[in-house]
Amino acid sequence: MTNDATPPGETSRVPEVRSVDPGSVHVLYEPRATRVVLTGEIDAELGPDLLEAAEDALSSGRPLQVDAHHVTFMDSTGLAFLARLASRSRGRRVTLIRPPAVVKFLIETTNIVQLLDVVDEEPRPGAEDVSAYDDGPEPA
Repeated sequence: MTNDATPPGETSRVPEVRSVDPGSVHVLYEPRATRVVLTGEIDAELGPDLLEAAEDALSSGRPLQVDAHHVTFMDSTGLAFLARLASRSRGRRVTLIRPPAVVKFLIETTNIVQLLDVVDEEPRPGAEDVSAYDDGPEPA
């Protein structure tokens, strides 16, 4: 017979369980760009959703932005997602918005940073790459 009760005056020996911040990915179609919003833990569990989001974002044909400021963890799955977007974005640079220190460390260590435009502030409205929407000179 076992007794799981903690004796008086002693602290519990049960290991502390860390709260898990589940990851999510959302694709938002804005007027001049497509924005992918990443939150929580970006890991293998989110892999299928990241693949689908990449295809959706790339098929929009708009400049791509990835908002990463709510990412709490990223593994190679997240890095592969960023590399996929950058390598398949048809010559346009992908903008990574407000990445936390953990993401900056990973993209710098793996040199993926060279494939992205990293900004620490929200882009100004109208500051997206508009070259795809150029219909010629502005009327006078």
